[in-house]
Amino acid sequence: MADTYDLIVLGAGSGGLAMAFRSARHGARVALLDPGALGGTCVNVGCVPKKSLWFAAQLAHAMQLAGPYGFEGGPGRFDWEHFRQRRLAYIDGIKLRYEERLAAAGVHWLREAGRFVAPDTIATDSGAELRAPQIVIATGARAQRPPLPGFELGLVSDDMFGLRELPRRMAVVGGGYIAVEFAGLLRALGSEVTLHVRDRMLRSFDDEVVASLEEHMRTQGITFADGARIAGARRDGDAIVLDDASCGERGPYDAVLWALGRVPNTERLDLDAAGVRCDGLGHVLTDPWQNTNVPGIAALGDVTGRLALTPVAVAAARRLADRWFGGMNEAKLDYDDVPSVVFSEPPLGAVGLTEAQARAKFGDSVRVYRSRFTPMQWSLAGLHGQTLMKLVCVGADERVAGVHVLGPGADEMLQGFAVAVKMGACKRDLDATVAIHPSSGEELVLMS
Repeated sequence: MADTYDLIVLGAGSGGLAMAFRSARHGARVALLDPGALGGTCVNVGCVPKKSLWFAAQLAHAMQLAGPYGFEGGPGRFDWEHFRQRRLAYIDGIKLRYEERLAAAGVHWLREAGRFVAPDTIATDSGAELRAPQIVIATGARAQRPPLPGFELGLVSDDMFGLRELPRRMAVVGGGYIAVEFAGLLRALGSEVTLHVRDRMLRSFDDEVVASLEEHMRTQGITFADGARIAGARRDGDAIVLDDASCGERGPYDAVLWALGRVPNTERLDLDAAGVRCDGLGHVLTDPWQNTNVPGIAALGDVTGRLALTPVAVAAARRLADRWFGGMNEAKLDYDDVPSVVFSEPPLGAVGLTEAQARAKFGDSVRVYRSRFTPMQWSLAGLHGQTLMKLVCVGADERVAGVHVLGPGADEMLQGFAVAVKMGACKRDLDATVAIHPSSGEELVLMS
C-alpha cells in the first residue's frame, strides 16, 4: 500500500527545497526525493563553488593592483588544493543546515530517485510507492554532452570543481555565461585561456555591453578563437588538440572545458505514465502558474527551460506553495524584469530589455543613456580600462525598461535598480535621486 502525502517533490535542488520548506510551513505533509546531494547543482557544482572561485579570482586581481598602490611584494602563488578543501568544507556546512531544516520542518527526505507510475503516484528506486494529490517536478538540468569524437577527453562544468590543480593551458568551448565566467576566473588565477566561440558570446545580453566585456577579456590576456566550429578533440602526446572545422587544428591544451549548454533531467521520470508533456528537448511544458497539462502536477526551475537561475526557481516554488497550501490563489511568479549577473571580470549585470529588444518592441520611442568612465580604483593604479553603464528608456515618460552595468561592483549595485525597474521607475526618478559620491553606482543617477 502506498504511503500518502499532501505533496511529493522530485528533486532537492534550490527549487525543490524551497517548495518543500514553504509547503511544510503551511502545514502540508511533504515527501522530498533525490538520490543526489542536497542543494542540487547550485550548491554542489554550480553557483556556490563557482562564486567561491570568483572571489579567489577577485583577490588575485586585487593583488595585481597592490603594487601600483605602493604595497611591497608581488602576487603570491595560489594553492589550488588548499582552497578546494575550504570550498568543500563550506559546501558541507550548507548541506548540513539543509538536512537540519528538513528534519525540523518534518519533511520526509528520501535519498533515492522517483518515477511516475500514475498521475498521483511515484515509485522509488527501492520499490516503495508514494501517493499525493500534488506533485512537483524540480529535477533540474545537467551539462550537455554531445556525441563529438573525443568529447570524453574534456571536462564539463561539474568536473571543474574536482580538479586537483590548475591547468596551465585551458581551452573553453562555448559562449554562454558558464564559458565566460570560467574563462575569466581561470585566467585570473594563472591559466592561459583560449575561448572558442561559435558566433557571439552572451547572446541574451546587450550587444554593446558584451562587446565592451570582450575588450576587457582580451586585455586580460584571454585569447578568442572566433567563428569556432569544434568537431572533436584528440590526444597529442600529453596534450589535447581540438579539431576546428573552420580552420583545422587548435591547441595544444592541457585541459578542455566543454560549456555547450544544459539539458533537463526528465528522461528517467517516466513522464508518459502520468501523461505529462515535454518539448523536443525534454523540458517539462508549463503555463505561467507552473502547471503542467496534468492537473495536480507542476514543474519549476531548470527542468522547465525558463530562466535557468537559482532565485527564479526559489521564487517560483514559494509562490506555488503559497497558492497550493497557503490560500493565496493568485500567487505566481512574474518572469518579466528578472535581474541577472555574469560573474565575469569585470562583472556584467542586467535587468529588463536590451537596446535591441526595446527598439524591436517600441521603435522610435526608445532613448538610450550611457556612461563610460575609468573607476577610481583602477585609475589610481594606472589602469585605463573603462566600465559601461547603460539605461534603456521608453515612451514620453522615459520609463526605465533596461539597466545594463559592466564594471566593478555591478553584481551588488544592480539589485536595488532591479527594484526600481520592477516598480516602473522613470528616468526622472533616477534624476531626482541624490548620488552617493564617490562611487561607480552614482553614474546611474547622473546620466544626461
